[in-house]
Amino acid sequence: MKIIVNDEAQEVSARTLAALIDELGYAGARIATALNGHFVPKTARADTLLDAGARVEIVAPMQGG
Repeated sequence: MKIIVNDEAQEVSARTLAALIDELGYAGARIATALNGHFVPKTARADTLLDAGARVEIVAPMQGG
């Protein structure tokens, strides 16, 4: 299915946000996620379904000052 991840079109097989994170290689990383502009906490990712055309943001915290 085609979705948008961080403003880039992607063809993915994942059906949930948690599966997408694994598919894209972010498993175990400290990240924040949003689906269609709404924050999705880590505890809700496995239950958050993806639809074709979904807009996903995956953000890793930055260190430094």
